[in-house]
Amino acid sequence: MTSEPGKQNLLIFGTTGYIGTHITNQIIKNKASFGRIAIFTSPSTVENKPSVVANLKSEGVEVIVGDATNENDILKAFQGINTIISAVGRNAILSQITWIQLADTSPNSTVTRFFPSEFGTDIEYGPSSATEKPHQLKLKVRATLRAAKRLEHTFLVTGPYAEAVLRPGSFDVKAKKAALTGDGQGKISLTTKDDVGRLTVHALLHPAASKNRALRVNSFTATEAEILAEFERQTGGEKWTVERTSFEKLRELEKEAWESGNPAATGYTLRRIWVEGGTLYEVRDNALIGGEETESLSDAVGVAVKSQLAE
Repeated sequence: MTSEPGKQNLLIFGTTGYIGTHITNQIIKNKASFGRIAIFTSPSTVENKPSVVANLKSEGVEVIVGDATNENDILKAFQGINTIISAVGRNAILSQITWIQLADTSPNSTVTRFFPSEFGTDIEYGPSSATEKPHQLKLKVRATLRAAKRLEHTFLVTGPYAEAVLRPGSFDVKAKKAALTGDGQGKISLTTKDDVGRLTVHALLHPAASKNRALRVNSFTATEAEILAEFERQTGGEKWTVERTSFEKLRELEKEAWESGNPAATGYTLRRIWVEGGTLYEVRDNALIGGEETESLSDAVGVAVKSQLAE
């Protein structure tokens, strides 16, 4: 794909990952609004996911193959690029610091805008956010971007992905069983994975509104009790069996998981943040970027029901 005057040239990291797939798909759906669309991926991804790579190329996406830890490969990929979107997983988040520094200080870099791997819980929601263990790597990335001299940044804060909350472990369609926290009345802000992609596109196309700020966006806000009621409605109206975990028990499980090195520790912490209200704001930023049209609770539950019954 060749660049077009006046249009952003994009480079995406983490394209084939959990959320990167959805971001890339939505960018492709709006490819007429952009110039070059390129992805940076590893040789192993090209080898192991040939059909995915072939589909991207068929859509006009430029596939750049290299080592994300090799500065020469990164600088070469940056050539002619204006905007970087990173959707890498937790293990690669620190690599973003190197990419940011290279984009900001290399004399031949054309990169002027960076979207780091946020797309989740707000890591600066309040004073206690700075001490939350899952936030530490992303806080380092934010600090690096704020210290950059040439780069603009946008932190897209979406709250938890709806699909992660509506999963079988919490809402089991086949068993008609739900696991709620406390009385289930705590509100949680949720964003579907497709809406994460759509809202990323909206932010890309509204650079003035998203310049050097955290955009707090979502699809919908609901309590666990409201989510359960929607599952019951869409599965015939029968009441589900409910198991409840108290807030005290959740904190106990979280503490034990971190102390024992249990990989589930991050999940416990994030769940506790969500049900404590750590995703709620008086005002959402969807309207600032033209992203008011989003999927609803009914839409998200419908997808979850269909998916679980198909498994």
